[in-house]
Formats: sequence, C-alpha cells, structure tokens
Amino acid sequence: MHCIDCGVPSPIEESGTLTVKQAGENGQYPYSSYKELADHILMLQKEGASEQPQVKTVSMNGFISLSAFELMVQNHELVDLIAGNSFSTHFQPIIDLQDENRVFAYECLLRPVAAGKSISPFRLFEFARETNLHNYLDQKARELSIVSSSRLGVPPEVKFFINFLPSSIYNPEYCLQHTFHIVKKHKISPDQLVFEVVESQKISDIEHLESIFTTYKKSGMQVALDDVGAGYSTLDVLQKLQPDFVKVDRSYVSFCDTNLENQLFLRNVLEISKKLGIKVLAEGIERAEELEFCRTIGVDYAQGYFIGKPSAEPVIPQLETV
Repeated sequence: MHCIDCGVPSPIEESGTLTVKQAGENGQYPYSSYKELADHILMLQKEGASEQPQVKTVSMNGFISLSAFELMVQNHELVDLIAGNSFSTHFQPIIDLQDENRVFAYECLLRPVAAGKSISPFRLFEFARETNLHNYLDQKARELSIVSSSRLGVPPEVKFFINFLPSSIYNPEYCLQHTFHIVKKHKISPDQLVFEVVESQKISDIEHLESIFTTYKKSGMQVALDDVGAGYSTLDVLQKLQPDFVKVDRSYVSFCDTNLENQLFLRNVLEISKKLGIKVLAEGIERAEELEFCRTIGVDYAQGYFIGKPSAEPVIPQLETV
C-alpha cells in the first residue's frame, strides 16, 4: 500500500540511456558511467534552452527536471540507499521527571545504513527534500519505527515517539491508512504511539496540521509538537491544536538553571500547558543542573544526551545526580 504521491524512487543505473524531453521532442544519450552521465547533464546545461528539459533513465518511473536529476546523479549513493530502504531505527530514552526518572518513552530516530560510510540523517532528509523524495522517506521512517518498536518487547506502558512531516501528508484520512495498517499488522497498541511534528518543520497551515492530529487521535494515538519556542512564533497554536505533549526547544533548556530568560519561558510554557492539560517535555538536557531545574519547576518529562544517547537497542539510563 503506497500513496501515489510518495515518489517511490528507483536507483540510477551506472550505465544505460538518458532520455531527454525538450520542446516536444525526445533525445537519446547512451552512457557507460556516472561521469559520462554527468557530462551529458553539463552539455544540456550549456545549451541554455529557454525551456528546461525533462530527463529520465530507463529505470526511472517518469521525467524530472534537469536540476533535480543532476542532484540525484551527484548523490546516486543516497538514491540507492533510499530506494533500497537501507535504514535502521535508534532509540533515545525519555524519562519521567516526576516519577523517579522512570523510562516513560523512547524517541525513534532514523539512521541510514551504508556499508563503510557514515551518512548524516540531516543530509539524507535535506537531499530527499531537494529531490522530492521526502514524502517516501518520511513514510518509510514511520513504518520502520513502528516495525522496530513492535519487536522490542518493552512494557506496554512505555511509549514510542515517532516523527512525521506534515507536508508529506496531503489527505490525512487517506495518507495515514498505510501507517495504521502497519500498526495493526504488527500488533502494537495504538495508545503506545506518539506522533510528533519533526524538528525544524515550520507550521504554515494550522488547519492542515489540526486535521492530521485529529486523524491520529481518532485512531487511538497521541500527538506532540516538537521544538516549541523555535519553530513557532507564539504559543497560541497550543490552544488550536491541543497536542498531548509539547517538547520545548533545547535552546530554552540549555543552562536554564542560570539563564533567567530561559526560566521565564519554561515557566510560561508550563502555565499554559497545564491549563490545557498538555504534558511538557524538555529536550536537549546535557547537564545534571538542567535536569534538576526542570524537575523542580514541574516539567513532566526530559530527553537529552545527559539522560541517554540514541542507540540501536533501548537502554535504561543510569543517571548521575547533582
């Protein structure tokens, strides 16, 4: 089951034929290496046609712009990685500050798996966005997180936070059916899952995000807003969206034990959230003093390298005290 808009990618073959569609006509350019393919692209760019040509290779499902194709050729190893679903899920612990640091949840984080190479997840998602493969990648990340979580055998009260891109979900009632199918297939309880808007994703359409949240909630899942304070101009959206959790941006958590401005912001978030019945999670905890300050003022949950780094298997943090 795949949404037709999810852009399932195909690897770019190292040798074959480049088809160029320009001004209603098709041209064929055989090539025997990625370098030769790059040379064809350079030639087409130098021709400087008023209408940018559309191109494809034999393995590709349809024509794309020359600029997008150039980026894909330059990063053909990332195309292969995405097409081959070469990913794993890592888990970062989230603790309950008001219940003796009990493990409350794990955030599921996508990690590229490339033989002998270290590839940044940020680079992978940026590349996917620039080449219009982000919808497919986002769907696969959600699917892998659910499948990986179902195999862990963690207690049912421990939740899993799973990221999603609002821009990849055009019609929530339709696009999320794939996600719900995976949840049912792998017999994971819907109330164990929390879907959160990913880091740096700015809200441009509140009504659309509200519709996504509503669809998740109707299926028995919970939702979270990430990076509150960074990606959002005001906290007014909390009233509109009514998330189950808000994650406070790490810039407001860093040195919150000594920074008065950060303390004011955290207290403001707590006051508003408690009135709305929303739980607050402080992310980016890197020092014991930050953790203890957040606990003291009433922050519900915490996450960060001081508590535990993402790992291939869920770990129970062994925390130091101030």
